[in-house]
Parts: sequence; structure tokens; C-alpha cells
Amino acid sequence: MENIQQAIEKNELLKRLLEAIGDGVFVLDPTGKIVAWNPAMEAITGYSFKDIKGKSCRILKFSYCFGKDCPSGMHNCRILKTGKITPTECMISHRDGHALSVSKNARVIRNNRGQIIGVIETVIDLTALKNARLKMEEATRRLGELNRLDGIIAKSQVMQNVFSFIKASAASETSILIQGESGTGKELVAKAIHSIGERRNEPMITVNCSALSESLLESELFGHVKGAFTGAGRDRVGRFEQADQGTIFLDEIGDIPPYIQVKLLRVLQEKEIERVGDSLKRKVNIRIITATNKDLKSLVDKGLFREDLYYRLKVFPIYLPPLRNRREDIPLLVNHFIKLNNKISGKAVAGMAKLALKTFMEYDWPGNIRELANAIEHAFVLCSGHQIEPEDLPVEISGQNSTYAEPPQSSPEPAPPRKNQRRPLDRERLLRILRESGWNKAEAARQTGFSRAAIWKYMKKWDIPMQSE
Repeated sequence: MENIQQAIEKNELLKRLLEAIGDGVFVLDPTGKIVAWNPAMEAITGYSFKDIKGKSCRILKFSYCFGKDCPSGMHNCRILKTGKITPTECMISHRDGHALSVSKNARVIRNNRGQIIGVIETVIDLTALKNARLKMEEATRRLGELNRLDGIIAKSQVMQNVFSFIKASAASETSILIQGESGTGKELVAKAIHSIGERRNEPMITVNCSALSESLLESELFGHVKGAFTGAGRDRVGRFEQADQGTIFLDEIGDIPPYIQVKLLRVLQEKEIERVGDSLKRKVNIRIITATNKDLKSLVDKGLFREDLYYRLKVFPIYLPPLRNRREDIPLLVNHFIKLNNKISGKAVAGMAKLALKTFMEYDWPGNIRELANAIEHAFVLCSGHQIEPEDLPVEISGQNSTYAEPPQSSPEPAPPRKNQRRPLDRERLLRILRESGWNKAEAARQTGFSRAAIWKYMKKWDIPMQSE
């Protein structure tokens, strides 16, 4: 019978193939002794070929072969009868004693006469995959504790995809680029990513890159040493150093100037910074999350943003859709912000009238969730009943795409103009109309296009007396 070990040793191509395979591979002779062992097996198990050559595979203590532990000898192994083991998840023992999760696969090797001359087995290390799975499960649990992303509340499929991306980010330390229009909740997503990740107990530092000039932004991010520039009377630690071991969130990343882009690229590549006016390199261990409402690829094409930095930032991109593309989430958001404003104001508003909600559903929300939150806050100022009525809404919302009709009045009044013809109403304009009409609220309503109830509420809001003084 052929000697499988000699056959492998004579075949130089086969030896090279075994060495090149990324998964663990080893070969047994018909007696169950190990005769080949590739470098990947050494990396997985800690055993070198010299350590394990000629020994039984029982040394690895496979926990699951054909539904049970390894048999006492090769003659009892069912591989000789079945000819194969399909991929099976099991545990093996590392040389230092700890257990490893692996996927095992095996096939018998036959010669030209059909005789079994050995067994070849492959082992895939599942430890990293299992750890990532555990991190995902833990991230899912913690995500549920964040009050549904602390304001990003959704049932729409596009937002469920966003939630999935957020959970997936917990198993990685890669750079994340959050893209979306203003008001879509990019900072809330960044906070959620930090809160469910491995760095959640470390600081999260936020920097608005559009709020500072180039010189101030450089000092803010990297810090400076005493005397670096006029006014630098002492050393200052920058935001990157403050975020060490934690997360730094760079909002409006599309606004950083070219010089800062170069320095940021170095932070991403080398994980080190230099304070302004200093040549000392300081190591930082940080996760970088960036956000922008601009089209960075367009800026790259125009030469306004470095292409190499763009690709380093967008390793894991997350896109937040505008509110107009997830209208089914509007009722959930309305209820959330009503509850929030009830707590703040002490009111007991139960909800929103159907006509008012219809107006919300038809509005395009250029300011997205931030605008919706402000609209609810505005409505709380005017709302005096148990629900928000159409006249409680801001003019720019109630005056667009709204088709509700005024309820009938006890006395005839001229029909108000179409809502889309309303002019913005402010305190000075309302005062002027009231003076000219002799403080006639019905006439003020006719001229402005609002109901008398709305005129009364605006007067109360702006401290306008109910009658001429």
C-alpha cells in the first residue's frame, strides 16, 4: 500500500498548495497518525508540525464527530465507513488549553485501486466570527436600551436598514461616514454607534468642523503648545487626544480645508497626531465617525476634497434618508415629540387632530426631523385643548399642501383666502391689521387667512391685548 506521507513529501506542488491554503489542513495516514500539517493549522492550534507529526488527531480533542467525541482509535472512526464528514461546527483544544470554535470537514483519500490511503481534514477558525456574532447580539440588546435611538424612531424599511448598519458597526472598529440632509439625525446615529460599541465606556468627543476657521479648527483638533501662535499662552490638549481610547465625531466633514484634510489622513493612517507648534508625535487610539450633508464624491471630482481621504472615511457608509422618503414614520415621531413636550410644558396633549396630521403627512419637511420637532414645539405654544389642531401649526406648514376646511361659524364670515396664498404672519403685521380694523378679530382672520381661534392664540402668544388700549 502506498505511504501517504512519502507521497506528499515527493510532490513539491502538493506541498506548496498545502502551504498556500488559508484554512487549516492536515492529513492522517490509515492508522490515524498526522503526516501533513499546513501553516494555517499551526496558526489556529498553536502546534507546529514538528510538535504534532506522528501523533493522533485526538490531541486536538474534537468535540463533535458523527454526533459524538473522537473514538479511541482510527479503526473506530466512522470516516472510514462514510468516506466523508460534511462541514460540522465543533470545538477543539488549542495548545495552551483554551477551546476554539471551528468548522471541520473531512474526506478519505483513495489510491487508483480504490483503497483508503489516508484522510484529509480542513479546519476553519470560527472564533472571530463567533465573537462578532456575540458583539452583534450585545449591540442589539444595548440598542434596545437607547430609547429607540433617542429620537430616531422608525418602522420604515429604509430606517430598519439603518438600524442594521448601526448594529453591524458594533463588531468593527472601522471608520464610519454618515451621510444625509440637515436634520435627519446624523449626530444621534453617531452617539448610538458609540453607545453600543466596545468603546462605550470611553469618551465621545464631537466637533462641528463648519463652525471654526482653519487655524481654530487645527488647534481644536490637534491642540497646541505654548507659544505656537499669538495668544497661545499655555499647552492645550486637542480633541483627538481627549477622545483617546474612545470615539471622535467630526460633523460637517465636507467643510474642512485642504490642509486639515492632509493632517486628518495622517491620523487615519498612522494613528498619531502632532500639536500645533510641536514636532512630537503622539499616539492616539480612537474610532473616527464623520458626517456630512454634502455630496463628498462630487467635491472629490471638483478637486475640493482629497480622494484618498474620502475612501478612508467611507469604509462603512451609512445613509440617512430624508423624512419625505419615510413618511410612514411621521405619526411615530409626532407621538414621540408630543410626549416629550408634555413632560417639558406640563400639558396633557393627547395627540394630533386628523386634519393636522394629514397636513404633516403631506408636507415635504425640508428641515427633516429637526423641523418636525420644532413644529410640535410651536404647536404646543398655541394649543389650548387636548389635541393639536391645524391652526396650531406653523404657517409654513399649515399653508402648504393643506386641504382642510374651516369649521362652520355661528355667524357668517367671508371665506378665507386659499391656504397657499397666506403671507407669513408676525407680531407687527397682526398689530397693524388689528389697529386698522378697530381690533376686529373676524376682520383680522379674513385678511390673514387664519381662523379667529388662531388669531386669538397668536395674540396670546405675542402678548397683544384683546382690545385697544
